[in-house]
Amino acid sequence: MNWSIDVSPFFSWTGIALLAVPALALAAALLFARLRGSVMRVLAIAALLLAILNPVVLREERAPLKSVVALVVDRSQSQTIGERTAQTDAAVAALQADLAGHPEFEVRTVEARSTGEGDATTALFGALGTTLRDVAPSRVGGAIMVTDGQVHDIPASAAALGFSAPVHGLVTGRPDEFDRRLELVTSPRFGLVDQPQTVTYRVVEEGPKASQNPVDVQIFLNGDLVERQSAVPGRDANVSITLPRAGKNIVELSAAREPTEITPVNNRAIAVIDGIRENLRVLLVSGEPHAGERTWRNLLKSDAAVDLVHFTILRPPEKQDGTPINELSLIAFPTRELFVEKIDDFDLIIFDRYQRRGVLPTLYYDYIAQYVENGGAMLIASGPEYAGPDSVANSPLSAILPAMPTGAVDERAFRPVLSDLGRKHPVTRGLPGSEVSPPNWSPWFRTVDVGPVQGETVMNGPDGKPLLVLNRAGEGRVALLLSDQGWLWSRGYEGGGPHVPLFRRLAHWLMKEPQLEEEALDAEGAGSELVVTRRTIGEDPGPATVVTPSGQATQLVLVDQGAGEWRGTLETTELGLYQIANGELRALANIGPVNPREYREAISTEAKLQPLAEAMGGSTRRLAGATGDIEVPRIVPVAGRADAEGRDWIGLRTTDETVLRGVERTPLFAGFLGLAVLLLAISATWYREGR
Repeated sequence: MNWSIDVSPFFSWTGIALLAVPALALAAALLFARLRGSVMRVLAIAALLLAILNPVVLREERAPLKSVVALVVDRSQSQTIGERTAQTDAAVAALQADLAGHPEFEVRTVEARSTGEGDATTALFGALGTTLRDVAPSRVGGAIMVTDGQVHDIPASAAALGFSAPVHGLVTGRPDEFDRRLELVTSPRFGLVDQPQTVTYRVVEEGPKASQNPVDVQIFLNGDLVERQSAVPGRDANVSITLPRAGKNIVELSAAREPTEITPVNNRAIAVIDGIRENLRVLLVSGEPHAGERTWRNLLKSDAAVDLVHFTILRPPEKQDGTPINELSLIAFPTRELFVEKIDDFDLIIFDRYQRRGVLPTLYYDYIAQYVENGGAMLIASGPEYAGPDSVANSPLSAILPAMPTGAVDERAFRPVLSDLGRKHPVTRGLPGSEVSPPNWSPWFRTVDVGPVQGETVMNGPDGKPLLVLNRAGEGRVALLLSDQGWLWSRGYEGGGPHVPLFRRLAHWLMKEPQLEEEALDAEGAGSELVVTRRTIGEDPGPATVVTPSGQATQLVLVDQGAGEWRGTLETTELGLYQIANGELRALANIGPVNPREYREAISTEAKLQPLAEAMGGSTRRLAGATGDIEVPRIVPVAGRADAEGRDWIGLRTTDETVLRGVERTPLFAGFLGLAVLLLAISATWYREGR
C-alpha cells in the first residue's frame, strides 16, 4: 500500500494565479512592514490559498506482478533421434513441476516444430519472440530451452532479444555421439538429356569415432541404382550422371551406414536436375501439295522445341519429261541421305498423304520399319491414297502399321468424337470442346476404312469407325490418322476445332515425352502434404505404397478424379525424400527443402547456444551424461543483478513491477477539518489584533 499527496484545485490554475499574486504581494508587504499580527495574517492567507488548492491524500492499493518465464521445447525432427524425445519429455515434466512451486512466476510453454520453410527448420527464438510478444521487457524472468542445441535462428547479439533476463539451454543427447553424413558440394540445376552431368559430393564424419577410412557410396537415378563408389571422408568426390528423360530427375546419393552413428537419415543427399531435350528433329514428307499440308508445317514450325525438315513430292518419277537436271529449279529428294545415312537422327517421321510412286525404293521402307522398332516414331496422316493400290500399307511398313485399309473411302460428313479410351488417353484427354456430346467441333468429310485394329483407338469417325489409332512397335511408336480433313479445324470452318493441342500432343506422344505417357505415377510436395497422382487408361490401379524418409511404409488410397486420373493426399510429419510405388511404376518426391539443414548437423551440441546464453547471464548444460541418465537443474528465483546459475541450479529473475488495484482519495480541507483550520487562522488573527 502506497501513500501520496496530490492537489485537486477548485478553480483553474489561471484563476488561482490571479488570487495568489495579490495575496502573496500582501503577505510580503506585511512581513516587510513588520506590523503587529503580520505573521498571523500571512498564515491565514496561506491557509486560504491551501484550501483553494484542495490537497488530497491518495492511498494506492497495488499487487505485485509475476515474472513471465518462457519454457521453449524443441520438437524438431532432429529431436526424434535416439533417446532425445524421452529426455525432452522427462526434462519438461520436471521443469513444469518445479516452476509450479514458485507462485512468483507465470510459465508459458511453447513447442517449436520443424517449419519446412526455407533452410532454418529449427526456429526456437522465433517461437520465444512470439510467446513474449505481449510482455513488457521488465517483466520477463528468463527463458529455458530444452533442445539438442542445433538451433538455426540464434540472434547475432543479445540485444536483439529485447529483454534482459537469463536464457538457459538444456541440451538433450549424449556427449559421445558419432554421425556420418553426406553433403552435396555442387550439382547442376539443368542438364541436357543423354548428356553427362557432374555432381560433386563429400562424406563427413563427426564425433570421437570419425576416421579417414573409405566409405561405400551408392548413386541412384530416379530410384534406380546406377553406380557404386568409395569415398574418403572429408574429401570431395565426383560422379557423372546421364539424364535419361526430360523434366525432373532425382539423383540420390547414399553413404553406407555405420552401426554406431546416431541416425542414417542424413547419410543420403538429393540433387534435383531438370532434364532439357535438345531440339526434336522431325522429318515431314508430303506426298503432294494439298489443302492440309500447311497445317502440319505451320504447327511444327511454331514449336520452338522442334527442328523441322519438310519435303513435298512435286515431281514424281512418272513425270520425267527429259528436262536436263541442271535446268530444273526443284531440289532433288535426298532419299539415301535421309532414310539410310541420317534416319536415326530424326525423332519423328511424318508421311502426309504419301503414296508409293517410285520415289523410295522398297528396301528403304524396310529401313523405316527397323528405325521404328529400334525406338523411332512414325505418323501416317492418310488420305484417299492410303486406300489405293500404291498405299504405304502395301510395303514393308505393313509389319508395324496398326490397321490395314479395306480399300473403301467414306465421304460422309461427321463430327470426330473421343472413344471411351480416348477420354482417358493423354493425347486426347480434356481436348477443348470434348466435354459436350457431340463435341463442339466442326465436321470432317472423309475417312479411310480399315480392318481389324491393333493398338488404341482414341478417336472415332462415322458409325464408330476408327479415326485416330495409336500403337507401339518394338521400342518405337506409330500413329495412324485416317483422314486428311484436319485442316478444316485450322481454317476455322464452322468454328473449327482443337487441331493445335491434338496434333501437338500427338507428335510429342510419338516422341515419348514423359508427361504424355498413358501409365504414369507422379508425386509432389505441397507444403506438409504429399500429393500422389496416378494416370491410367485402365481400371482402378489400387493403393499406392509410400515409404517415408525414415523407412516406414504406408498404404495411400487413391481416389478416382475422372478421365483416368486417381489422386491421394498424405499428411507428412518428416522432411526428406519419399518413395512412392504403384504396380511397376515408381516416383520420388521431396517434402520440405532439398537436403534440409535439420539433418545436415545432427550431433547434439552446447556450442551454438552457449555464447548467447552467457551474454544473457544464463547457462548451457547437458541433461544427460554418457550413461543416458538425465539430471534436471532446480529453479531458483533471483533478484537484481545476482548470479543466475550454479552447479545444480538455474536462476530466473523476479520483477518489482506491480499492478494498481484501487485508489482511495481523502481531501485534507474537506468538512469540519478544513473549516476548523480556516476558523483557527482567522480567529488567531483577530485575537492578535485585539491585544
